[in-house]
Amino acid sequence: MQKGGRKPSLLSFASSSRRRAALAVADLRPYLALTQVQPVTQSSETKSSEPIFNVPPVVVATVAVLVIIQAIRAFALSPAADDRLVLTFAFIPARYSTDPLITGQFPGGFGADLWTFFTYAFLHADLMHLGVNLAWLIPFGTALARRFGAWRYIAFMLVTAAAGALAQLIATPGSPAPMIGASAAISGAMAAAMRFMFQRNGPLDSWRHPGTAVVEAYRVPAVPLLATLRDPRFLFFLAVWIGLNVLFGFGTISFGEPGQQIAWQAHIGGFFAGLLLFAAFDPWVSQEQLGAEPSS
Repeated sequence: MQKGGRKPSLLSFASSSRRRAALAVADLRPYLALTQVQPVTQSSETKSSEPIFNVPPVVVATVAVLVIIQAIRAFALSPAADDRLVLTFAFIPARYSTDPLITGQFPGGFGADLWTFFTYAFLHADLMHLGVNLAWLIPFGTALARRFGAWRYIAFMLVTAAAGALAQLIATPGSPAPMIGASAAISGAMAAAMRFMFQRNGPLDSWRHPGTAVVEAYRVPAVPLLATLRDPRFLFFLAVWIGLNVLFGFGTISFGEPGQQIAWQAHIGGFFAGLLLFAAFDPWVSQEQLGAEPSS
């Protein structure tokens, strides 16, 4: 400090600092006027993903149709009317018997011989039967609808339902027991989902890594059928699934009311139809097609 000088006070220092700051802001005003200020967030990138548990509308519609039909049968129809409805729309192998005493005894005529290959899947024995089927339909139907789209999903479910009915007809020819339930079609959806769920960058990877785009995970080309058949995860699922159906079939595990049979043959028919027919419905090019050489 110079002798004879006056010591500057903190107040005068603060005042001069404010004047310098004001001049600096004034100098920056032309620049700020031309610049758009963006808020700072954790990530400014928009991810093209959707909620994992967002059920497609076509699956919601399927659930609604099945529930409405069951409600109408339970609350709007008399027991006699419900019995006639079941005989008209359930799949009954005896319809196709060559025995003249049986042929033509069921309502619906020739039309029912055709439509019951599909309509049986819309009927259920009781609320437990319906609830169990819906519990499997929602996850596997969602996976299939995201992969196929609405119309392919509907067509695929109808085809696998018919395949299940055909398997039941072959396994139990002449049986008068009506078969009802969507299990065969749902089994086909399970098998189809196995063709693309386990592969790299597929839906299971998107669930494990939330940053992955869910929509793109369902468009990954499917592995060839032989690769699926060699996958240990698929083989384990298949062994458990067939084992449960066999236990149901032999009555080791009971389900529903006493004496109620499980159409396990239809389940297996629907499952293998879904596994084999997946490529015919899949809109995305498979890895097998990607690796194929163009023909001349």
